[in-house]
Amino acid sequence: MSAGRLFLVPNTLDLGSFGDNPPALGDTLPHAAIATAARLEHWVVENAKSARAFLKRVDVVSPLARPLQSLQLTELPRPPKGGRQPAPVPDLRPLLAPALAGADVGLLSEAGLPGVADPGAALVLAAHQAGIAVVPLSGPSSLTLALAASGLNGQSFAFVGYLPQEATERAQRLRELEQHSRKWRQTQLAIETPYRNAALLAALVEHLHADTWLSVSCGLTLAGGHTRTERVVQWRKRPAALPSDVPAVFAWLAA
Repeated sequence: MSAGRLFLVPNTLDLGSFGDNPPALGDTLPHAAIATAARLEHWVVENAKSARAFLKRVDVVSPLARPLQSLQLTELPRPPKGGRQPAPVPDLRPLLAPALAGADVGLLSEAGLPGVADPGAALVLAAHQAGIAVVPLSGPSSLTLALAASGLNGQSFAFVGYLPQEATERAQRLRELEQHSRKWRQTQLAIETPYRNAALLAALVEHLHADTWLSVSCGLTLAGGHTRTERVVQWRKRPAALPSDVPAVFAWLAA
């Protein structure tokens, strides 16, 4: 029996913030991605609750192959956030059992593209090691959208993930990243849990050099989503308030 495939299914970027009245799925996802999601019966997901909410939205556009309650949804193990040392990777091969038995499997993140700023990358690598074909589907990625909207260097950039929460360690890390950005003319991108958006912005404005370019993209693809790019000195003169429940991407480029 030939193996099934692992489909990387894009999610919206709204994190279910619209409750029972979300915007139309077709406003942000291609129809082909929605149709593929509708036919899949086996899923590996970052969060089962948000995955069910996503599949309910899919069902409105393209009816699911089976009732939602009968679909197989398995959650990925959650790696720790932050830190510079890679966390031990658990054995993910059991999650790929349906694909090895011939069924297609969907991988779904809470937002955006699976495997990009997302623990699903470990499952994708496991699929390659097991000889399972990996099929990425088109959809929104907050990192690439923010980089494109920033006006900063899109020819050389790095995603540095979550920065340390402890103030001294975070300040040291920011100085290191700014030096790297200056040396290599490389845009640095970071994210944070939404309720810490304000704290990260304050740290960036405080510790980055006045001439460094700082860009913040908040709520991209959502109504009211926006990007602001200015030098740090301008952020200091004109502070901004960020919502605590909407995802943001932070990018900076040293002068």
